Amino acid sequence: MARENFNDLQAFLVVAREGSFTRAAAQLGVSQSALSHTIRGLETRMGLRLLTRTTRSVSPTEAGERLLLNIGPRFEEIEAELAALSELRDKPAGTIRITTAEHAANHIIWPKLSKLLADYPDIKVEINLDYGMTNIVAQRFDAGVRLGDQVEKDMIAVRISPELRMAVVGAPSYFAQRAAPKTPQELAAHSCINLRLPTHDSLLVWEFEKNNLPLKAHVDGQWVFNTGTAIMKAALAGFGLAYLPEDMVEPYVASGELAYVLQDWCPTFPAYHLYYPSRRQASPAFRLLVDALRYQE
Repeated sequence: MARENFNDLQAFLVVAREGSFTRAAAQLGVSQSALSHTIRGLETRMGLRLLTRTTRSVSPTEAGERLLLNIGPRFEEIEAELAALSELRDKPAGTIRITTAEHAANHIIWPKLSKLLADYPDIKVEINLDYGMTNIVAQRFDAGVRLGDQVEKDMIAVRISPELRMAVVGAPSYFAQRAAPKTPQELAAHSCINLRLPTHDSLLVWEFEKNNLPLKAHVDGQWVFNTGTAIMKAALAGFGLAYLPEDMVEPYVASGELAYVLQDWCPTFPAYHLYYPSRRQASPAFRLLVDALRYQE
């Protein structure tokens, strides 16, 4: 039977179940004459009488009863599945791709989203670690994370962290061989562990500030890495001084494995922001993620 006749089958089911053209027409929102014409057309195409009509009632024939018993449950299954899909439309689900630096991923995104996703198994999050200035539109990311002053003006930006404070740290085994620096200029005499940035293939410049006077230090040392975690390991092993976010090194300072230097020179930077295109159509899953990451003072 042609696909376009499914509506006619549905009309037959309603009439057969209601036992009345009047009630069936009211339920379907059509006139009795139109409904009667539909059923007659269905019976003509099938070459079978499906309904027995009297002045007082309407009942299925043997063929109609068979049709009712066999296709009725299938239409119910279709209706149930369509209802389920309608609910799914507003249910948080899908994959969200985010590009971010390692520190934000480990100290901001993971602690918050690991709690969220435990309650929403249909949401998937893909994290891409990258210190570069990734074009999230071109690379088809749903969102990115950068410091506030690095977010492009045509993006929507949502603050997700407190201000970022940097720290210079070294291990006791390192300071057993060299005196701790008192000023950033003294770093020239120290072994410093560098971070390689993908942008312009350059090393991270260590930035300082005191009495509103900024100072930038180009440092040198035996080791260069492209992740903060590797820099941390080298610092803990006593290979030199590290320039890392304060919340990343704080547990190791508390345990005595690392020690701060130049604390009065270490500046703060703008908070991390989640950013995404202003034209993006936010799904329920994405809205949920943004709310979970949003910084609460």
